[in-house]
Amino acid sequence: PPETFQIRTKKKHENHFSTVSSATPPSSNTSTTPNITSFDCRIAANDITSRANYVYSLFASLGFVAGCFLLYSFVQTYRAQRRLTWLNFLLWAFCGFHLLLLLLSLHAVAYRPAYLQTSGLGCAALSFFINTVSLCSLLLLVLMAYTLTLDPPSHMLLRKPAVCVALVILTSVLVCLLLAGLRGPNDGLQKEGPCFMDPVSSGVSYAAARLCLVFLIPYILQLGLLICGCVRQCKSKGRFLSGSEEGPMFLTVTSAVFFCQLFYSVALLRGAELQSANLSYHKQAFLSVAEFVLFSGSSVSLLLVLLMHRPCRENLRGAFRQLRDCCRRPGRTQPHRNIIAPHIEITDTLQDIES
Repeated sequence: PPETFQIRTKKKHENHFSTVSSATPPSSNTSTTPNITSFDCRIAANDITSRANYVYSLFASLGFVAGCFLLYSFVQTYRAQRRLTWLNFLLWAFCGFHLLLLLLSLHAVAYRPAYLQTSGLGCAALSFFINTVSLCSLLLLVLMAYTLTLDPPSHMLLRKPAVCVALVILTSVLVCLLLAGLRGPNDGLQKEGPCFMDPVSSGVSYAAARLCLVFLIPYILQLGLLICGCVRQCKSKGRFLSGSEEGPMFLTVTSAVFFCQLFYSVALLRGAELQSANLSYHKQAFLSVAEFVLFSGSSVSLLLVLLMHRPCRENLRGAFRQLRDCCRRPGRTQPHRNIIAPHIEITDTLQDIES
């Protein structure tokens, strides 16, 4: 009959509607799932940055202590000899610049995984000083390579400390002013916001310019000087790097700084290329880790100079020896150690001397 047919079709439509409504999830769950996922990614990225911050803090502490001891050692050497050799003067300036770079890195240690909140002008000034100090240390490595490979005479203009320091600082300031112009303030000079040392928002041009000016050119000069010195020593049948004991130390230090600078420069260039698509939390954490790697090069360099430079290493041993002697108990006996104090007695009189 027609009435039973209408009842059956109505039940079919109700069953179909119930199955469809049960298959589709509620709208509130679909909107909260992406938010939970991004929140978890942000926590994981901050955890990576925090752990890198802890590791770098340990390296920075060791490097700071090593740098202070190196400066103390060079001051003691100057007071004892009233002069510093040309290579020791370059090492003293190199350690001073890296110690200053460690102090400038405190802005990252104090605020990570967040960033320093400052004006655009203050952030640009911080970036300028960090790049200037970093470039000064690399140019000093170029002068060390020039001294060790070609052994210039002492009357040359570059062997004068005042001329050398002025040339290095002036060159670094001019190059970093060019980089500061390419970098520019992000959102105005007075507007406050998170401070990035080398922001990826400055574009690929800034990252490529920094890669060439602050990294590639100093190391190309070093490589050219090393090749020239090697050819010169082969022709004269002499030892490489003028037979100096500072040669292995120089090669080790410049290699460590090379890998740290390369890692940071490549990471910055890669981040600038990916800036068109918004960077994920993990990629931002990777840039923070790369920044810590850059500053770790200063700590590693200071530790290598302390352990490989013979006068500084001997001063370190002497300091440990004095510390050990001070820590000994005053009543402790020292067997097999007989100290005989010399006793000088003058018996001649004035009449004997005149006669």
